Amino acid sequence: MVDIRIPIGLMFSIVGVLVTIYGIFTSSDASMYEKSLGINVNLIMGLIMLVFGVIFLFFAFRKKKQKK
Repeated sequence: MVDIRIPIGLMFSIVGVLVTIYGIFTSSDASMYEKSLGINVNLIMGLIMLVFGVIFLFFAFRKKKQKK
């Protein structure tokens, strides 16, 4: 049986890494973040998605180890 947590965790982790990298490289562009009151939303949301994906993967692989 395929565990749905693995593909969801991978998707969130990959997108989280990409958005975090984009947020890091665009952090010096103040005009880009004027609408968000100067907050680097890309960096924050990228880190949140990355943590969420890693948590999903952690629980998916922890479950597999317990079954063996």
